[in-house]
Amino acid sequence: MTDRIENLLAKQEIYELNCRYMRSLDRLDANLMLAQFWQDGCCEYGFFNGNPQQFAAFAMTALRDHLANQHMMGQVLIEVEGDEAFGEVYFRAYHQVDTTEGLEDLVIAGRYLDRYVRRNGVWKFAYRSEVVDWSHSGPGNAPYFELAPDCLRGGRLDDAVYRRDNRYGKPETPD
Repeated sequence: MTDRIENLLAKQEIYELNCRYMRSLDRLDANLMLAQFWQDGCCEYGFFNGNPQQFAAFAMTALRDHLANQHMMGQVLIEVEGDEAFGEVYFRAYHQVDTTEGLEDLVIAGRYLDRYVRRNGVWKFAYRSEVVDWSHSGPGNAPYFELAPDCLRGGRLDDAVYRRDNRYGKPETPD
């Protein structure tokens, strides 16, 4: 039973590692991204191949001018083999880009094929690759913001997720 519990804990830690990676992309948080990789790790995306430091700089630059991004995980399969694990993580990445023709929505769907390594009890990426299975783009359409102009909007490094003090608010009651 202890091995099964250890395996389950490893999978949860690796899952959360993937969640923090997704947050780093959406919030443009290079430091958070780098904290998920071993310094000697490798990133292989086809359009970019290099070390984590180079990839973080590339990703932050590539996403900086987007109006919004949201990276979502689908099914996550992690196979733990001692201090090494292998993962297949389905993703769907939504990007809203301002072009000369107006807003464009770009959706990219695929899978991350990963190798994770545990050192001194900590799991991090040793290798991450991105396999794209399909993509779609078209004119952007965001009427929600016109219908609800006072909605709380996501941000980058100034996003509300980086604060905890904002989660004690009391809603205003109508007169």
